[in-house]
Amino acid sequence: MKASRIAAAGAVAGAAVLAVSSPCFAHVSVQPEGEAAKGGYAVVGFKVPNERDNAATTKLEVTFPSDHPLSSVQPQPVEGWDIKVTKSRLAEPLEVHGKKIDEAVTKVTWTAKGEGIEPGFFQKFPVSVGTLPEDTDQLVFKALQTYSNKEVVRWIEVPQEGQDEPDNPAPVLTLSAPAEDGHGGGAADDKASDDAEQASAETTAASGDSGGTDTTARVLGVVGIVVGAAGVAYGVLAGRRRSA
Repeated sequence: MKASRIAAAGAVAGAAVLAVSSPCFAHVSVQPEGEAAKGGYAVVGFKVPNERDNAATTKLEVTFPSDHPLSSVQPQPVEGWDIKVTKSRLAEPLEVHGKKIDEAVTKVTWTAKGEGIEPGFFQKFPVSVGTLPEDTDQLVFKALQTYSNKEVVRWIEVPQEGQDEPDNPAPVLTLSAPAEDGHGGGAADDKASDDAEQASAETTAASGDSGGTDTTARVLGVVGIVVGAAGVAYGVLAGRRRSA
């Protein structure tokens, strides 16, 4: 009896821990495809799990950081969802590639055309963003998740270093160090350049060999014509002598 009570108490405690901690494992998050290097561009995906058993997620609103505005934000189409991009005028214009930009995307909203994200499933919403700032290590995207029963979960609490994760943390994108060449190339571009040079050299060599072969063929052809003409001339002279 005592052992069974201890086991039951342990099961209840474990269930309570899972119930309390489950939102931390199923919140809206953002992750890059590869790396999100400072000063470059990246494709990031907002992952939205459904945390409810009796409702579907029908809407996602993501607010883009105003303290580090992005000059380029391009959502990828998602089947079954409408996408609305909201732009706002900037207090201070951005200068990108020598051009001044006075407005930037401040919000992207995805609205389900049908049932949305059903219980037990998740959905990813990819977005191409850039140029990424160089004066910060992370970007915070606050999000609102709306369910079919009109419930709205606000993922807007900014996680603080050294503190426990909040109940409703905002999606945070961690930025990596800038690429050495500024475009994310590096060794791969060097190798591609070397391969191109080698291919060019081989092509040149092949062209040289082909040219030499053509020259030899032409010389032999001329020699053949000369020899043939000499043979014809000899035959004519021999015929005249026999006639005489």
